[in-house]
Amino acid sequence: MLRHYECIVVGGGIAGLQASIQLGRYKHKTLVIDKGYGRSTLCRSYHNILGWPGGVSGEELRRLGRHQAEELGVEFRSGEVIRLAQAEPGFTVEVKDGSDTYSADTLLLATGLIDRFPKLPGLEKCFGHSVYVCPDCDGYETSGHRTIVMGAGDVGAAMAMTLLYWTQKLTYVNHEAQANPVSPGMREKLESNGIHYHTVPIQEVLSSADGMLRGVLLSDGREVAGARGFIAFGGNQVQTELAAQLRIERLENKHIVTDPRSKMTSVHGVWAAGDIGVHAEQLTVAMGEGALAAIWMHKELMARGNRDTGRH
Repeated sequence: MLRHYECIVVGGGIAGLQASIQLGRYKHKTLVIDKGYGRSTLCRSYHNILGWPGGVSGEELRRLGRHQAEELGVEFRSGEVIRLAQAEPGFTVEVKDGSDTYSADTLLLATGLIDRFPKLPGLEKCFGHSVYVCPDCDGYETSGHRTIVMGAGDVGAAMAMTLLYWTQKLTYVNHEAQANPVSPGMREKLESNGIHYHTVPIQEVLSSADGMLRGVLLSDGREVAGARGFIAFGGNQVQTELAAQLRIERLENKHIVTDPRSKMTSVHGVWAAGDIGVHAEQLTVAMGEGALAAIWMHKELMARGNRDTGRH
């Protein structure tokens, strides 16, 4: 059975949820399709968001956002979108292992990106509490604390150099030193700035029950103490494969190019918001982009004559 919507949002993270709330307030028939995993599901606490000085988890924001959208009539479907196609005047959407087929007048891609990191015991429970990804978001959290950068090659070394703005108590553990050695020039920078450097892989991330870092256990049995941590392995997966199916313009790094005002992509009727776009990869920025995209999706629908909405 073909089910039609005015708007389909692919991705139920922060950008997708904010867009869906805005679309719901416009009373557009909207569907959010979400596979349930992403950056916001991993972060146990965001600390740089207006109104949440004590922090809030990504899961809690997603729960609240979904509830708010559903109260506005927005529908949700769990699953992974595997195929998009143009079907004038709109688009068709296929979900993996799904019997239903969906069509939409407008699409929003908010599929985000996935950070690359090894599945180290004890690591994930620290995300947002004491181990971080983005220095612009959470570099502040390292202030005055002994901090361990867990990473690979020059990417991790560059993160350690960036964190010097907040703390001088830095150790860089190049977990992939054999495959990704630090370049001589970067090694010299680490040494000249007093950043301790280890090339032995990490065996386990040590922390308390509440996710506060105590240090890391190296594979040779040594322990490196630290109260805060950052990961920087490079090679993050920008999830824009669906955009490629529609031949949407992307940069070499796979991020989607959008109009800075409307967030529409190079394909008319398709918008992109959040970490898949070209921006600072911050939650608050993703939220704003989701709202912007929704506003311009509404304008597009009105321009097409989709005025008889509000059927929820």
